[in-house]
Amino acid sequence: MICIAAEQDGEQVCAITARTGMFNAEEVQCVSEIWQEYTGLGIETSGYTFYVEREDERILGYVCIGPRSLADRVYDLYWIAVDPAAQRLGVGRRLLETAEKTAREKGGRILVIETSGTEKYAGTRAFYLSLGYLHEATLRDLYADGDDLHIFTKRL
Repeated sequence: MICIAAEQDGEQVCAITARTGMFNAEEVQCVSEIWQEYTGLGIETSGYTFYVEREDERILGYVCIGPRSLADRVYDLYWIAVDPAAQRLGVGRRLLETAEKTAREKGGRILVIETSGTEKYAGTRAFYLSLGYLHEATLRDLYADGDDLHIFTKRL
C-alpha cells in the first residue's frame, strides 16, 4: 500500500537509501536532512512530500517530490529508492506513478528528474525512459569528472 510517509518511517527510509548501494554518504545524509525538514516543518512549509510503499510495517521504497522554485507548476522528483529485496516487483513504478498523480492533482504540468550519468545509473535512466520520460539534457561532468547530470521530464 502506498501512503504519505509518517514520522516513524524515517529510520526505514534512511536505511533503504543506504542499502541500495546507489548513493554515497553525502547523499544518504541529504535524505536524512530533507526527512527532518519534512517531519519538522510539514509538507506545505518544507515543500517536500514523501510517499512510502509499505507491506505491513516494512517500507519497501519511497519517493520524495516537491514544487520547483521559480517555475510555474513544475515539480521535482528529489529522491526515489526501493529496498534491494523489493526491486523488480513494480515498487519503483508505483511510487513514480503516485508522484506524478500527486503533482498533477496539485496543478503540476511537468515533473523533472535529475540523475547521474555513470554506468551504475544506466538502469535508472532506462527506467525513466520506459515510463515515458524524455531525456531533455546532459550536462557533462557536472557531478564530477566522468559523472554527467542527465535531466528527464514528463508532461503531466
